[in-house]
Amino acid sequence: MPDTAAIQRPLVSDTIETLANRVSVRSFTDEPVTDAQVDAVLQAAFRAPTSSNIQSYSVIVVRDPETLAKLAVVTAGQKHVLNAPVFLAFCADMTRIDKAVTAKGGNIERNNLETGLVTSIDAALVGMSAYIAADSLGMKGVMIGAVRNNALETAKILGLPKRVFCVFGMVLGWPDVVPSQKPRMTFESVVHYEQYGQTRDGGELDPAVAAYDAALAAHYASEGKPTAPDSWSADVAKKFMPEPRQNLRKELAALGFDFL
Repeated sequence: MPDTAAIQRPLVSDTIETLANRVSVRSFTDEPVTDAQVDAVLQAAFRAPTSSNIQSYSVIVVRDPETLAKLAVVTAGQKHVLNAPVFLAFCADMTRIDKAVTAKGGNIERNNLETGLVTSIDAALVGMSAYIAADSLGMKGVMIGAVRNNALETAKILGLPKRVFCVFGMVLGWPDVVPSQKPRMTFESVVHYEQYGQTRDGGELDPAVAAYDAALAAHYASEGKPTAPDSWSADVAKKFMPEPRQNLRKELAALGFDFL
């Protein structure tokens, strides 16, 4: 007979616990992040899935205060970037693909949307894997998408050649102040079965946005932070009206990513 109690227990593992407790941390102690620790994190992260084994990513490890200061300007003055124990720039990188194709008599001058997506996804998979690996060692951090506020300036700061752009950055360090977790949208409102909008039992899925607005507003209120009653909806509307980073397509084209 099966162990009914065991079947009903939630499935747990160290990795599940690491992800379940994840928060973005922006305050760090003075304890250094060593080169050996960064190397261990990245070596593990490079085992992340990669489309067709193209491995179209590169990571730039930044510690120099002058470089961090320049990156802080691009990222709208984020203090945790300025004071980062270590900053990792996760880049989509087509330079190796370019060399391989050129050696066979071709070129990637008109790389298409698929190429841009694949290389960006490759970098994102490595980045998230690095975060999990770092978290498993006790480090914390935060993703920095604001490097795309000015992709050309970020490329200049990091010395990126054509066919490389920084998809996002990551600040890592040993946590000082760890914030409480924000609530997430309910599992039932974002998991669809067989077809979009369908629940496990075949009913109609409720996106439950109003309920999440209230839950997030309560979270911010409990921390004394200003918010609106429709907290998530109001915040998203601000971020997407007007559309963010309207020059990004032109900037990425200048860096060799056409997204045609």
